[in-house]
Parts: sequence; structure tokens; C-alpha cells
Amino acid sequence: MDALAALKARISADKFDPSRSLSEMEIQELVAYATEAPSSFNIQHWRFVAVADPADKERLKALAYNQQKVADAAVVFIILGDLKGYEKLPEIAQRAVAAGILPPERAESWVSMAQATYANNPTLARDEAIRSGALAAMALMIAAQAKGLVSGPMIGFDPEGVKREFGIADRYVPVMLLAVGYPAPGNLPRKPRLGVDEVLAFGRGREF
Repeated sequence: MDALAALKARISADKFDPSRSLSEMEIQELVAYATEAPSSFNIQHWRFVAVADPADKERLKALAYNQQKVADAAVVFIILGDLKGYEKLPEIAQRAVAAGILPPERAESWVSMAQATYANNPTLARDEAIRSGALAAMALMIAAQAKGLVSGPMIGFDPEGVKREFGIADRYVPVMLLAVGYPAPGNLPRKPRLGVDEVLAFGRGREF
């Protein structure tokens, strides 16, 4: 399935086949596609905790208001955003230099600008961590759809409880949970979208 077809076919699934699992290699492949998403300064704020063990999924389910899809999905990703992602940028930028993509002086400029942008602005740093995590989650959903899987993003969970239960450091903000697996009967069909004329304006804003 190509990307355009995957966008049109994707649903937010609630029903997963609990008898079908994904291998660690398949989970790694999904995350590899997710990391192709864009991010500010190429900081790549996203981090992923893959919860696939049945006992771990039950622990997570209790923190997600007992939503059954957490237990039934092959894997549930805890999508995280790194609030201090800019601290890793010198290493990331150096990789771009080594690959011949960025000249050293431009890489140094990127690092300086990113640190000036985020180091003393925790609100902006949080916004960017969530933005980047959400972009990566969308890329993961499209990859899952293209591979014949379904996915269900969730914001109905206790983020602080999830951090405590799964040993997640304070530098990370939980962006969402993302259940991924094989579909079971009972999922709703794709719900109607607003029309393009209801969401698009050319050149200036208007009251939509």
C-alpha cells in the first residue's frame, strides 16, 4: 500500500486481534519508519517505549482507564518527547557534518540557535517535544497501515502514572499511547472528514 492509500485507509482502531503478535524486528522496523519524521533543527525529540509483554500491557492498561485495546494490541508504544532534546544536538549535527550534509560552521550555528531557542524557554521546549513526538507517531501510523496493520492513538491515560510505572525520566513528556496490531471485527469504518473548503483558506485567515 502506498502512502496516499494508507492515509485514506487508516482508522483509529479499537478492536485488535489478541492472538497475533509482532516480532521485535517488526517493531524495530515500525520505529525506523517513524524516525523519518521531521523535527526542529533535526533534534529528533521522539523516543519510544514498546510495550508488548502481556504482563506489561496489563500494567499499562490499568493506567489507561482499562481500555481493552491496550491488552489486545500486539504492541502499545508510549510515545515520548524529549524536553531537553537540544542537549543531544551537537552529536546529531556532527553526524550531518561527517556525512557531508552540513559544513562545520553551519552545524555550529544550528547548535547555538537551538540552545538559545529552547534552553531557557521550557514552554517552547515542551511544545516542540510534543510536536515532534506527534509527527513521529503519525509516521508510525502510516507505516503500520502500509504494512497491513491498524493503529489506535490514545490520550486517555495517566501520564505521570505511566512515567512512574515504566521508569521514564522527567526529561520526557508522554505525548500519547499508540496501539498497533492486527484488526479484529467490530472496528468502526472511517469517519467522515470536513471538506477542503471548510478547512482551507488562501492567502489569509478567515472564520472557518
